[in-house]
Amino acid sequence: MRRARAGGFTLVEVLVALVVMSVMAGLAWRGIDGLARAREATQFNFEATERLNTVLAQWQADLEALYETPGVPALSFDGATLRLTRATEDGVQLVAWQLRGQRWLRWASPVVQRFGDLQEHWMRSQQLLGNEPNQLLLLEGVNGIQVYFYRRNGWSNAQSSADVVNLDPNSAAGGQQRVELPTGVRLVLTVTRPRPGTITRSIALGPQATS
Repeated sequence: MRRARAGGFTLVEVLVALVVMSVMAGLAWRGIDGLARAREATQFNFEATERLNTVLAQWQADLEALYETPGVPALSFDGATLRLTRATEDGVQLVAWQLRGQRWLRWASPVVQRFGDLQEHWMRSQQLLGNEPNQLLLLEGVNGIQVYFYRRNGWSNAQSSADVVNLDPNSAAGGQQRVELPTGVRLVLTVTRPRPGTITRSIALGPQATS
């Protein structure tokens, strides 16, 4: 007569079951890890995009507040730094948008009410090191920056020469000459974040206030 098999599993059956469970657990972990990484990447891209939009909004706000004064250009670009004078509630402020390496920085001077103080801040803005008070790191991963001005029905490099116009002899400038301001500014950024590519932002400028 055949002997009845005792209840339970053999060692081989247990080992096979453990192997199958290990494989399934590994596949499940890879799926969870992939989902987590995708979520982190999505969150990073969202935050980077939001930061970029905030920076560009500040860029536009500075340009829309341009204010002309004697002795200091209201808007200029030297290939790495864009300087502008903007009106505030209490006076005039000098702002410098500077690219150092792959870091885009914004420096703002204290608000002043005298032309001499504004000229002093203008000279100081040409010696920025990137660690001054009121210097803010706006973006990282910026490989290049180009600025174009819209004058006489066309875009041109911001570093090219522009027409010089005479100021009103009855103004505070006393009939001095100044560089003609553009009616539009185009910014072209080459970035690596949130994804490599080129970002273009064009801003139309209305009539600027003058002192």
